[in-house]
Amino acid sequence: MYSHFDNFLVYLKVEKNASPRTIESYQKDFFQGLDFFASYLKKKDHAVEPKDLDHSIFRLYLGQMQEQGLARTTMARRLAAWRSLYRYLKRENIVDDNPAARVASPRLKKGLPSFLYENEIAHLIEAPDLTHPLGVRDRALLETLYAAGLRIHELVSLDLADLDLGSGYVRVMGKRAKERLSPIGIEAVTALRRYLAGSRQRLLANAKPAKNKSQANPASASAVMPGAQKISGAVFLNRWGERLTERGVRKILNKYVEEVSLERKVSPHTLRHSFATHLLNAGADLRAVQELLGHTCLSSTQVYTHVTGERLKKVYQSAHPRAKE
Repeated sequence: MYSHFDNFLVYLKVEKNASPRTIESYQKDFFQGLDFFASYLKKKDHAVEPKDLDHSIFRLYLGQMQEQGLARTTMARRLAAWRSLYRYLKRENIVDDNPAARVASPRLKKGLPSFLYENEIAHLIEAPDLTHPLGVRDRALLETLYAAGLRIHELVSLDLADLDLGSGYVRVMGKRAKERLSPIGIEAVTALRRYLAGSRQRLLANAKPAKNKSQANPASASAVMPGAQKISGAVFLNRWGERLTERGVRKILNKYVEEVSLERKVSPHTLRHSFATHLLNAGADLRAVQELLGHTCLSSTQVYTHVTGERLKKVYQSAHPRAKE
């Protein structure tokens, strides 16, 4: 089974452009499930084969997770991981059936995505100290994350060649290797130009020579799309001149959330939720927001209409004279 895990994870990385965090999550779910299956089958874990598992075993697996009191989201995620694996194995003609697909996941309670109000976004983005190179980087990072509604993996994957600041676009590689052009506003363009013009070079100078061989000299703020000069290198660097990681972005965001005293949990995805919510509040077309977010299905975008509806209801109840108790 381990070789099938490895092949599937490579498939996720190469063909589906899955983030390292997603791949790590799949791997943990597979190892946890394999422990149960090996114990039930009275086999060593390395001896378990895909054909050994049928839908009845997956039902028992679900029952064990329920007995352990795991959250419904956790149970659903683990079953989904095995469904995806068997879908891949079936496509590769390794199995004839997907037994995990015949087991219904627990029904999940749908919650509304959290978002920040426009004044909260402004305070957060303007928090970095622009007299320090890291502060200049952080301002550009936060502006870009919010301006384009990026996923955290999309943000840290940006290369200089993906920027077209003259036209105000960034090229984004989203889920399932789906590429899109995302417009960014003047504030993000200005912040990126400031960062690329000075702070990035200073951070790049901290890189160790062995890790800097493949990086070209920093580009000007006019790094462009295909057809122009090809520039290599990550846009956002850490203090050692290396590509900033997802964990690094979370630490940066947490720092400024604490500084501006936002009394709620804020993640990079909160800025993406805020991006979509603010666009819809301002009258943006739902289909346009779908394209900007890189959603394949409109249903994924429609959740934000509920968010804006809840907000409007609160405004109505607080402002309308006949709505108050």
